Amino acid sequence: MPKQKTKSSAKKRFKLTGTGKIKRKHAFKSHILTKKSKKRKLKLTHDGLVDKADEPNVKIMLRMK
Repeated sequence: MPKQKTKSSAKKRFKLTGTGKIKRKHAFKSHILTKKSKKRKLKLTHDGLVDKADEPNVKIMLRMK
């Protein structure tokens, strides 16, 4: 049986924290920034965590389950 491969898109987008949570970047920060407020752009800069409901799907994509 061949090895299972991780999804390339997932390994580029998600990182695992020390406590086992999954870290992600915010969307909507790449272009068309002129109409977005400074406050909104600052909030989009910081990393977030993947929601509990989405964690199983991300773990399957990363072949952790």
